[in-house]
Amino acid sequence: MKRPTPTPGRRLVTALDVGSSKVSALIAEPGEAGELRILGTGQRQSQGVRRGFIADMERTEVAIREAVEQAERIAATNIEDVFVGFSAGGLVSSVASVELQIGGRRVEPQDIDQLLGVGRQSIDAEGRMILHALPALYTLDGLQGVKKPLGLHADRLAVDIHVIAAEPSPVRNLDLCVRSAHLGVQAIVASPVAAGKACLSEEERELGVALVELGAGVTNVSVFAGGMLVGLKSLGVGGMDITDDIAAAFGTRRVEAERMKCFYGSATTSPRDNHDMIELKPIAGSEEGTEASRITRAQLNSVIRARLEHLTNEIAAALKELGFGGPFGRQVVLTGGGSELKGIADYAQGVLGRAVRIGRPNLRGLPEAHSGPAFTTLVGLAQFAASDELDLRAAVSPEMNVQKQNSGGIVQRLITAFRSGF
Repeated sequence: MKRPTPTPGRRLVTALDVGSSKVSALIAEPGEAGELRILGTGQRQSQGVRRGFIADMERTEVAIREAVEQAERIAATNIEDVFVGFSAGGLVSSVASVELQIGGRRVEPQDIDQLLGVGRQSIDAEGRMILHALPALYTLDGLQGVKKPLGLHADRLAVDIHVIAAEPSPVRNLDLCVRSAHLGVQAIVASPVAAGKACLSEEERELGVALVELGAGVTNVSVFAGGMLVGLKSLGVGGMDITDDIAAAFGTRRVEAERMKCFYGSATTSPRDNHDMIELKPIAGSEEGTEASRITRAQLNSVIRARLEHLTNEIAAALKELGFGGPFGRQVVLTGGGSELKGIADYAQGVLGRAVRIGRPNLRGLPEAHSGPAFTTLVGLAQFAASDELDLRAAVSPEMNVQKQNSGGIVQRLITAFRSGF
């Protein structure tokens, strides 16, 4: 059945986050000053997504439709287009740098238009689908980190363009799934871009910060510097792996393992853990005569910490690969549903040797049920939708070459530029 036509005359933005554990939707109305007024939210359990990839089209379509319809009922309006988050593995990030000779005169608007036109032709998708091609910082005669070059004199004007791409098939499957629910897709947004918008300050993004999204099936590690995302790596592990480890270790159902993890689990230890007892419902617990057994909190936390040790070691390796180290690589922000585990920030800080905080969505009027780290990407999608950022991807030519820079090199360069005060 076709969806009803939306109410005319209002500019609304709708965010849709299709994750491995939940599908959530948010409808908001942007104000004149760029603020967002939340009109409605919706959520459904996700049963057709695995590791961020669509594994069951029909189940995912139903969850999308029901989550959006719930948000529409609360908002008392109908929508037809959504901004969709993409969090599956296979995301790649690069920075393309292009340069234009302008002969020492003042930079005019047409110079920037020409430079960005060259930038469009400089991007090579390499068989991937481009999700973002965002112009970031300008360089004037070697002076890096210039945000507004208009009116300044220069011989050479250059720009860094941040490109994020993904394998085409998973993106197309997600797009098809949303359209099958009778929704238009305005854009598919890489989840690190959305999450960074929601829980990182502008100063953090400029001076250098690592964002670690602990999802149910995927952990995305991304590095921001100079105001833009300059490197990312996806890890095929997440919060559901901790749940599965608990279920396997104690012979209980996944739903019971998830409950134990959320209510009793912790990444840190306490002397009381050996004395606190937890009732355990075995898989066969529904049969008559089967008694529930008990375990100590210490036993539960030992299983959790074993998986966390593996995960944090992978995160540390990803940060090193992305060039996030040395004196500036001090701030790490954890977000996503997995970061709600008790004590995880302290645990990660000890392992990574860096300051770690939990990132929550920063948006007024957000319902309490949707204000935790698990909804950072959803809120960021709405903020991205309302921001109207200039994006060059619509005119990308797949036949031209890209002048790429190593992630570590670009991080160091941007950090140096901003610490010099530019």
